[in-house]
Amino acid sequence: MTDKPTPRAFTGWHMTAILVGFFGVVMTVNFVMAHFAMSTFGGKVVENSYVASQHYNEWLARADAQDQLGWERTVSVDRDRHVRLAFRKDGMLLEGMGVAATIAHPLGRAPSRPMRFEAGMDGTLRSAEALPAGRWRLDLSVRHAADEARYRIDLR
Repeated sequence: MTDKPTPRAFTGWHMTAILVGFFGVVMTVNFVMAHFAMSTFGGKVVENSYVASQHYNEWLARADAQDQLGWERTVSVDRDRHVRLAFRKDGMLLEGMGVAATIAHPLGRAPSRPMRFEAGMDGTLRSAEALPAGRWRLDLSVRHAADEARYRIDLR
């Protein structure tokens, strides 16, 4: 016959160690995730959400009017990191566009700054300055004759 070792008794110390270990892991994960959330999101989408809610229907009407213009936009970043814009209506390139643009880091890590555009030889618009490396948000206000459209575009 073989001698079987007698099992050790499960004591209160064992249960305490299990509970402390479990809640220690849970709290560590929560603190790490909270740190990542706070360090990657600026936390502000609008200055005042109540005031923004008062303009919501007006913004929807503007967006509908903008869609009615029928403009097709093409936005790209060339290999020199210059932003290129082209606007078409019914397949024809729109010329004489007035553009006001601002670039901003989507997480607020860099200050917003204006971006100038110049007319290219092919009728498109090209940014005068190269876009810094990384992710950027381009806010555009475009005018053609009496029509105006606003766009927010994520660039990489």
